[in-house]
Amino acid sequence: MGKRSLFKMAAVGLLSVSLIAGCSSSSSSGTKKDDSSKNLSIEEITKKAQKEGEVNSVGMPDAWANWKQTWDDLKSKYNIKHTDTDMSSAEELAKFESEKDNATADIGDVGINFGPLAKEKGLTLPYKTSYWNDVPDWAKDDDGHWMVGYTGTIAFITDKTNVKNPPKTWKDLVDGDYKVTVGDVLKASQAQFAVLAAAFANGGDEKNIQPGVDFFKDLAKKGRLVTTDPKLTALEKGEVDVALVWDFNGLGYRDQIDPNRFDVVIPEETSVMSGYASVINKYAKHPNAAKLAREYIFSDAGQANLARGYARPIRQNVKLPEDAKAKLLPDDMYKNVRPVKDMKAWEQTVQQLLDLWQSQVLVNVK
Repeated sequence: MGKRSLFKMAAVGLLSVSLIAGCSSSSSSGTKKDDSSKNLSIEEITKKAQKEGEVNSVGMPDAWANWKQTWDDLKSKYNIKHTDTDMSSAEELAKFESEKDNATADIGDVGINFGPLAKEKGLTLPYKTSYWNDVPDWAKDDDGHWMVGYTGTIAFITDKTNVKNPPKTWKDLVDGDYKVTVGDVLKASQAQFAVLAAAFANGGDEKNIQPGVDFFKDLAKKGRLVTTDPKLTALEKGEVDVALVWDFNGLGYRDQIDPNRFDVVIPEETSVMSGYASVINKYAKHPNAAKLAREYIFSDAGQANLARGYARPIRQNVKLPEDAKAKLLPDDMYKNVRPVKDMKAWEQTVQQLLDLWQSQVLVNVK
């Protein structure tokens, strides 16, 4: 799944335009490609998108988050063809930047921390969908340069053949006698967010990661910490007792291997929530098709498609069909989860975390 095996992330007011369908568009920040589609209604954008006839994405492959169904819907409903090239968030922005007017990509899906970076580099075409007010402030750029479509929350996945009493809380992890797999904190964003989740649970936050480091240092000293990536193959072979993973990864692994063998829960005390954001290339050759794609991603149908791929929709007011809802953990498991509210602070903390992890945790791994 390319970048998708590691959930790479580090995480108002409507534009004053009149739109027939209540859909807010954007100014195009100087891009030559989209002058004709400023301040258009969703109906007009749709017509222009159909005339463009195609949309090319990066980092949005069929197998990830059930993107296939969304691309199939765009084809069947609007006759818009689609191609994707899977790549990491960093690679997506590098592609936008290097190709510029020779753009081969129209839209990408990046970890939330890459959204502000894309805007800072001047690579994005802002567009606010008609579902703008349904998206929390932390999950969108004020001007629509990026919008989080779905979230991930750090969860515990437990192999019940190895662990008879699966942990439900961070305290359970401390009190257990099994191995805990966190992954490679030096490389994997999923593992870095797992440390932040532990920090949240022990009085820390994105500005104070030490409580999370201490949590894993204690596990390491007890000989209970595993720092290899909790991949599907390792879980399948029974090499993992308990692992900290994004909820959508845990649910996907569980169902691919054996739904009855694995327990997936959000820790009761608290956990960290983050997300993936769509970014539209400022230099897109098919800007209206990209806007229509974003519009569809945030629609009820698009959000349901994401849920069918285990990705939790950002819109809490969306009414999911039963088959989509069944793919997700119960809502009440998320009552204590927290987003990163200061992404700049978190980016700086990650750099500190790399040093702390090496000097305080890895030296104690047995």
